[in-house]
Amino acid sequence: MYKKRYIAVIGTVGVPANYGGFEALVENIISYNEDAEFTVFCSARSYSRKLQSYKGARLVYVPFLHANGAESIPYDIVSMLMCVGRGFDTVLILGVSGCIFLPIFSLLFRGRIVVNIDGLEHKRDKWGKAARWFLRTSEAVAVRYADVVVSDNKGIYDYVVDTYGKQSELIAYGGDQALCSVAPDVAAETLLKHDLVDKQYAITVCRIEPENNCHVILDAFAGTDKLLVFVGNWDKSEYGIELKNRYSHYDNIHILPPIYDLDVLYVLRSNARWYIHGHSAGGTNPSLVEAMYFRIPIIAFDVVYNRATTEDSALYFSNAETLRQLILSAPDSELEAVASVMKEIADRRYRWDIVAKQYAELY
Repeated sequence: MYKKRYIAVIGTVGVPANYGGFEALVENIISYNEDAEFTVFCSARSYSRKLQSYKGARLVYVPFLHANGAESIPYDIVSMLMCVGRGFDTVLILGVSGCIFLPIFSLLFRGRIVVNIDGLEHKRDKWGKAARWFLRTSEAVAVRYADVVVSDNKGIYDYVVDTYGKQSELIAYGGDQALCSVAPDVAAETLLKHDLVDKQYAITVCRIEPENNCHVILDAFAGTDKLLVFVGNWDKSEYGIELKNRYSHYDNIHILPPIYDLDVLYVLRSNARWYIHGHSAGGTNPSLVEAMYFRIPIIAFDVVYNRATTEDSALYFSNAETLRQLILSAPDSELEAVASVMKEIADRRYRWDIVAKQYAELY
C-alpha cells in the first residue's frame, strides 16, 4: 500500500495544455498517476476560463505574470513561495528559470525538490550573453540544491555528470498522445485541401528558430523536386519572416502557419514520406518522439541528443547537402527499416504510462 503523496508542479503555463513539451508532460503525468494528488500552478494571464481542477489535479493561478520569457523568473519564484506551508511532500520544478531562488526555498520548504533541467537553455542561440550567464548560473544552483535532478536525454545526463559530478534520473517524454483515429474520408479531404499525395512529401513541424536549422532544411529542398510541408510560427521573428519571403515562391515548398487542430496535424504527419527533424539544441524533443510513433523514416540533425533519442538508428544530416542526398538517394529498403525501428523504439521507451511511473518513483 502506497502512501498518497501531495505534489506541486511549477514552471509551466499550466493545464489544460495548449502547447509546449512541459505542458504535455504535466497533462499526462496527472492522468496516469493514481498514488499522488497534484496541484498545478498556472499562469492566470494565459487562461480566460479558470478551472478549479483538471483531471483530478487542483489548479492554482499565479496572478499578473506570464510563465515564459523574462517573466518566467518571478513567475517560478512566486509559485515556490505559494507552496510554502501548504503540506506538499514534493515540488516538481520544470525548467531552471526560477531556480536561482532554490537556496532560500530549500530553507523554507521541508519536502522533496525535484527539478527537470530541460534542454540546457543557456546553450540556445536565441539568448544574449547576459541571459545565457543567468540561465547557466540558475542551472548550476538547481543541480546543487535539488534533491533529484531529472535529465530527459542521455546527452543531458552525461552533461550533468561531466559538468557537475552529479547523477541524475533519466526520464524522457511520451509521444503516444500524437496518435488518434481519423476517418479515411477526413484524411483524404485533408490531404486534398493541402494539395498532397499520401507518402509523396516530407514534413517538418517546429518553432522557426535558427537552432532548429530551418534555413538548412529549406535550402536542401529548394535544390530538389521533392515536396516539403513546413509547419511553423513564421511571423514571430525576423528570421522566420525572411525565410518565408525567400522560399514561398518555390512550388515544392509549402510553408504553413502553426496548426493546432490535432486531427489535421495527425493526417499531415502520419501520411508523410519522411519526417525532417532539424533541432540542434535541447534534449529529447517532444516533436521527434511524436514523429517516431507514425512509423515513418526520420531524418534528424546530427547531434548527440537526436542520436540518443533515436538510438543511433535514424538517418542523420549535418548540412543542406547531406540532407539533399538522403532525400534523393536513400534506398526504399533503408527507409522502411528506419521507419520500423523508430516505431519499435517509441513503443518501448516513449509511452506516457512508462514516463508517469518513472516520475512517481521520484516522489
